[in-house]
Amino acid sequence: MKTTLPSDKLALAVATLGPVGHFPKAPGTWGSLAATVAAPWLFLPFPLWGRIAILAFVFFVGVWACNRAEAVMGRKDPGCVIVDELFGQWLALLFFTAMPLWSLGLAFLFFRLFDIAKPWPVKWAETAFPGGYGVMIDDGVAGIYALICLHLLMALL
Repeated sequence: MKTTLPSDKLALAVATLGPVGHFPKAPGTWGSLAATVAAPWLFLPFPLWGRIAILAFVFFVGVWACNRAEAVMGRKDPGCVIVDELFGQWLALLFFTAMPLWSLGLAFLFFRLFDIAKPWPVKWAETAFPGGYGVMIDDGVAGIYALICLHLLMALL
């Protein structure tokens, strides 16, 4: 891996959420956990339009960072690239403003389940879109599945 441009170093830092993507085991799970822990301060306090704007920003910056990371590292969707977990995990929390700890934990578990199992169309989205778009969109679809499950469960409770 050779980075010569400062923008490549920035892209890698964004794509890996700093050091989190370099944890030795299960970087995607660590990325989702970091997103879940950060959500009460960096995502949930905002009004719906603000959360949508944050997600749009994370998505487009994430696509750029993933594209650069793939080019610099020379491989498709490297395991250390976890900005997509941030996007998907926060998408699962989109319509909530404040959540008890147990429901944040459920959001985390639902998202990880769909991100790892990759039911249709999660797996399809991963390969249907080029570069960073595929990396980000498949986690977005997993996040939508988690959002639906979380809302159904909360409605039952």
